[in-house]
Amino acid sequence: MLQDSEIVQREIIPYLSPSIKSLLNKAPTDVFQGLEEIRIRTKKPLLLKVGDDDFTLTPRGELTGSLDDGYIISEEDIIRTIASISDNSLYAFEEEIRRGFITIPGGHRVGLAGQVLIERYDVKTIKDFSGICIRIAREKKGCAESLLRTVCNKKGTVKNTLIISPPRCGKTTMLRDLARLLSNGSPYCSPHNVVIVDERSELAGSYRGLAQLDVGIRTDVLDSCPKALGMIMAIRSLSPQIVVTDEIGRKEDVEAIQECINAGVAVICTIHAKNLQELEARPLINNLIAMGAFQLGIVLSRKRGPGTVEEIIRWGADGIF
Repeated sequence: MLQDSEIVQREIIPYLSPSIKSLLNKAPTDVFQGLEEIRIRTKKPLLLKVGDDDFTLTPRGELTGSLDDGYIISEEDIIRTIASISDNSLYAFEEEIRRGFITIPGGHRVGLAGQVLIERYDVKTIKDFSGICIRIAREKKGCAESLLRTVCNKKGTVKNTLIISPPRCGKTTMLRDLARLLSNGSPYCSPHNVVIVDERSELAGSYRGLAQLDVGIRTDVLDSCPKALGMIMAIRSLSPQIVVTDEIGRKEDVEAIQECINAGVAVICTIHAKNLQELEARPLINNLIAMGAFQLGIVLSRKRGPGTVEEIIRWGADGIF
């Protein structure tokens, strides 16, 4: 597995503008340890996000927490970086731009900010780019191993599981590793056919349809597919034993989860919430839980780093037991 510095040097830096590329190449490699995001905004300092902290690089390539001393991004930096990421063909990435991000090899997601053009209440495209957010994709193989005994019962059957987490608490990383472990099999659970419905290309990090991250040998990926549509497609055509998807919340997601469960397919998914109390304030999801759709809830935080398990909730048809 590549180290953080190797990931940034091989898979991120080549896509940046010459000026930013030169700057990062000057920096000591330990700058990249734990790097989660690179933020590039016109006429603002280059930002490197490590955990909860923001750093920048001076024009000499020195790391500093003083953002006033940071290298200031030019319009040319934005233009050249976008050109590199899109292989000098914005038209070829028209659909990705409409969705607000482009995935590059390695599974890294490049979020885009600029002028959004709307047509018939839908995003037509983004132009006049002013900001780029590069989220570094990382695998943490084995991070979900401690959850396997909880997710699987004594017979090896997988429980319908809801991972509850605020942003940036490791829920996607945990979900990806669960999919991998359940697909490959383990001493606690036999191998399963898994389908990942990856609407925002974060779970598998697919590039041109090919998963860039390890999601298991018995896993199929529906990349860039709306969650509700993908879940129905999966049970109709891919014969999954488990469907995995990220960040549910809409009415159609709830209906699709019910369809999966009615078809005898286990569901493992995530939702944004800080805790059970916040989750219960969302009627759609609360009703789904009350109906007995999920047997297990896993609450995450970043108290001891991303992926900290705060609470395990066991649900019955009539609520928590």
